[in-house]
Amino acid sequence: MRLNLLDSELELLFKMKIKSTFIIIFLTFLTFSVKAEIAYIDINLILKSSKVGKFLNDHIANKQLEYKDMYTNIENALKNKEKSLIAQQNILNKEDFENKLKILTKEVQKYRSDKQSSYDDLKQFKIDNTKKILKILNPIITKFVDLNSISIVIPKKNIIVGKKNLDITDQIIALLDDSVEKLKF
Repeated sequence: MRLNLLDSELELLFKMKIKSTFIIIFLTFLTFSVKAEIAYIDINLILKSSKVGKFLNDHIANKQLEYKDMYTNIENALKNKEKSLIAQQNILNKEDFENKLKILTKEVQKYRSDKQSSYDDLKQFKIDNTKKILKILNPIITKFVDLNSISIVIPKKNIIVGKKNLDITDQIIALLDDSVEKLKF
C-alpha cells in the first residue's frame, strides 16, 4: 500500500515538474522569439483599492458590524433568559422547568442557525459581487492589453521577482475607477 502511495506521489511530482518546465520554456520563447511584452497584475489590490472595490468592502463591513450588534443583543437576551430560568429552577416544578428549558434550547438553536445563515448569505453576497466586478474588469484589461501590445498578463501572486514597470495594476485601477464607482445591490 505504501509503495502505491509513493508511486502516485512521484507521478504527481513528475507532472508538476513537466508543467513548470513547459511554462518556463513557453515564457522564454515568448520573450526572446516574439519580443512579447509581458505584464503582471494584482487582482486583490484592484478589489481592495478601486472605488467599486472599496464600495463593496465598506458595504460588507457595515453589514458585518450590523450583524455583530444584532446577534450580540440576541445572545445577551438569551443569557438573561437562561439566568432567569436557573434562578427559577427551585421554584418551578420539574415539568414546567423542563418545558421552559426546551423552549430556551429551541431559541438558542434558532439563534445559532440564523446567525450562521446571515454570515453565509453575506459571504455569498461578497462572492457574487466580486464576480460582477471581475466581469466589468475583464474587458478593461483586454482593451488595455490590446492598446499597449501586451502579449501576456500574469497574476502578481505567481511572480517571484519582476520589474516594477511591468506592473499594470495602478493603470487598471484608474481605468476601472473611470468606468464604474458603485454596484447596485
